Amino acid sequence: MLDVEGVSRSFGGVYAVQNVSLSVAEGEVRAIIGPNGAGKSTLFNLVGGHLTADSGTITYSGRPIDGASAHRRAHDGIATVFQGARIFRGMTARENVMVGAQPWTRHGFVAAALRLPRHRSEERAIREQAEHALERVGLADWADREAESLPLGQQRRLQVARALCSQPRLLLLDEPASGLRAGERTALAELIEDLRAGGLTMLLIEHDVRFVARLADRVTVLDLGQVIAEGTPQEVTSDKRVIKAYIGDEDEHARGH
Repeated sequence: MLDVEGVSRSFGGVYAVQNVSLSVAEGEVRAIIGPNGAGKSTLFNLVGGHLTADSGTITYSGRPIDGASAHRRAHDGIATVFQGARIFRGMTARENVMVGAQPWTRHGFVAAALRLPRHRSEERAIREQAEHALERVGLADWADREAESLPLGQQRRLQVARALCSQPRLLLLDEPASGLRAGERTALAELIEDLRAGGLTMLLIEHDVRFVARLADRVTVLDLGQVIAEGTPQEVTSDKRVIKAYIGDEDEHARGH
């Protein structure tokens, strides 16, 4: 479904990612891990269309998407769940999720303002899709609650529901377990497993190796913007280069405190 070939991106002459290649098969949970500063989020934003690569190509469903905007990619079925709980305040959980339908809606502001029949029909479809997404992530009973009143773990689920409302073929998840407590991480992992069982393809960016080991079919490990290992979770977690990268990161963190 997705092929990243020799992609590089620099900022101020310093490479955030350099000559990175990976592929994501249909129905797969593909993970990218690495210590802090490894280039994971930069690669995530290159795939999602929020950054442009200096070189290399990104192919989705057999065609290059290097020049496509984030909106165009969303329309084509690439949905994004960003790091941190990004919600629209002052809106209910259901309304937050309904925003996710924007890539496949057809009728604009005039139809909405005039309440034309075609808009009313589309609005019903959006509401039904949102309620289905809320049910899928276990938040159906919270649909009418203010989104900002939800606990962090449920806000993260709400983000997933909003992405699902766009009817994606490929779901990008940027460190979804960040900041969650143990029970919330477990619940999120179970949700991702359920989505995979339903056939959804996912690219997961994560720092937590244990979280990834539970979920991923294959893992790419980045360090200082370059691929240092690739394979199954068991293969990469036993790789000496991966162990060194993570231990070094933890040692630097400890010295900083």
